[in-house]
Amino acid sequence: MKFVRSLVLLMVGVTLSACATVDTASRNAPLGTSPIETAAVQQVVKPSFDVQSVSVVVPKTLKVSEANLYYPVGDIVWREDRGGDRHAQVSAIVSQAAGLATAGMKGRQPVIVDIQVDRFHSLSEKARYSVGGVHNVVFRMAVRDAQTKAFIVKPYRINTDLRGYGGARAIEAEREGQTQKVRIIGHLSQVIAQELSKPIPVTPDLLLSQLAR
Repeated sequence: MKFVRSLVLLMVGVTLSACATVDTASRNAPLGTSPIETAAVQQVVKPSFDVQSVSVVVPKTLKVSEANLYYPVGDIVWREDRGGDRHAQVSAIVSQAAGLATAGMKGRQPVIVDIQVDRFHSLSEKARYSVGGVHNVVFRMAVRDAQTKAFIVKPYRINTDLRGYGGARAIEAEREGQTQKVRIIGHLSQVIAQELSKPIPVTPDLLLSQLAR
């Protein structure tokens, strides 16, 4: 209830203080919103999420490349697991990372986190055992109220890179237990945790989700 009261007071303050300075959120208000809604979107609060579940989707429309080139063209390039369903392998990696990222999130507001992978481009064998490269993962993430299913944070795009070791450095990392999978999971878990800790805009949907509880 304290969180709800603070949000309501914030909305009232915004309405009555048209000349007050506000912090502008990175996610802009959509065109056509009223002045009150626009002002609300410009206010941000620190989230306090209790993550109930995480949904990870890797669309089958993503193109898989098994070409052993320095830079294969494809949406999914993943070779550390044996050949098989690459979409399922990528889903397992991202799900494990998201699970690690959200395991300690036991805040005031129960939420559901939705993740859709748009690109998972790791290293081919040729790059892995020579020059190395970059593990590039692109995904969209959203946060919804666990009860009302209303968006608290609408889907937005995250593009993240991790250096991919090559040659002797790659072999050394494997000996130390730092496989590509281990490093990617660790990196993605940090990225997801950071994203879920960022201040979020106070929107009408957020207020409604809180007042409905």
